[in-house]
Amino acid sequence: MSSAEVQERLKKLGLSARTGTGKGTPRRKVKRAPARSGADDKKLQLALKKLNTQPIQAIEEVNMFKQDGNVIHFAAPKVHAAVPSNTFAIYGNGEDKELTELVPGILNQLGPDSLASLRKLAESYQNLQKEKGEDDDEIPDLVEGENFENEPKVE
Repeated sequence: MSSAEVQERLKKLGLSARTGTGKGTPRRKVKRAPARSGADDKKLQLALKKLNTQPIQAIEEVNMFKQDGNVIHFAAPKVHAAVPSNTFAIYGNGEDKELTELVPGILNQLGPDSLASLRKLAESYQNLQKEKGEDDDEIPDLVEGENFENEPKVE
């Protein structure tokens, strides 16, 4: 290959890497995938190894009940346990949800405290429904004997 051919190929490559055709145009930026937090996972794994935990398989979901009646819901979490030291590690993507969102599938997981909060929640929901039934100020009362359809239209 002669130097002229090499120069020509380099020129073609240089043109394909530019967004515009002029000399002062910037080159295209390479889009990179966001870096994963692999260092955090390694640190977590090392800490769990120091605690002598064992992974527990086949756990579909974990629900943690908070004092305010909401639930932290983990769908398909990773769970590690060290039973002799009564230590459990649950990690994954947790979502704050209200108890009403999880009610049908969560009833068998509720303890006495959670059942009491569920009763309070049901009572407050019923009270809201009653208040909505009493509060119909937006709907006008019909006046007996008057027909509004026969009124002359204003144009």
